[in-house]
Amino acid sequence: MVLGLALGLWQWERAADKRDYLARLAAAPRIEAPSAAPPTGAQLVLQGEYLAEQTLFLDNRIHGGRLGVAPLTPFRDVNGRIWLVQRGFLATGPTRNDPRVETPGGVVTLEGRWQTAGEAAPLFGPNREGSRLQRIDLAAWELESAFAHPGWLHLEQGPGHLESWWQPSVVPPERHLGYAFQWWGLALAALVIMLVGARRQARRPDTVSIPRKEIPR
Repeated sequence: MVLGLALGLWQWERAADKRDYLARLAAAPRIEAPSAAPPTGAQLVLQGEYLAEQTLFLDNRIHGGRLGVAPLTPFRDVNGRIWLVQRGFLATGPTRNDPRVETPGGVVTLEGRWQTAGEAAPLFGPNREGSRLQRIDLAAWELESAFAHPGWLHLEQGPGHLESWWQPSVVPPERHLGYAFQWWGLALAALVIMLVGARRQARRPDTVSIPRKEIPR
């Protein structure tokens, strides 16, 4: 019963955290050429040029029932800072050849949503195979300068933008509330079973008298 109450409270708190996170995303600022690390979900506007030869591909993306990759291209802004840009979905089919994507040259203006690097998904084997990555890891690029900030831009507008596929992976707060009520329901059921069992135990006599049979002499 105590475990059910505790787990229900934990899910209730997680629902509150998700509401706060979604509210921060909705209220995220629009920042042009940020110098400090932008907050998660901020809408960034960057001007500069792609480092096309440094493009890698996030493997095993599925969008609209198609199998493909997400091109990841470093971008040097006009102030010399380097950003990683996730450009969208590129359909490849089941082939394992290194993907190819056209990248605009010259100075361009990009706009997209910023995602701060966080906990990475577990890996089962090497992260990199040719130009494919199993997960985004900034250490996979060998650049003259380090990336400006730990994270990447999900491109939404501008040259080089492909089909948008990414959206924040957030369990809805309502689902956490449903889990909370399930745990509290189990705790209530445990309480009822405990009370019924205690009542039956109280009615049961402590000792049971067994009639003795007289043994004839």
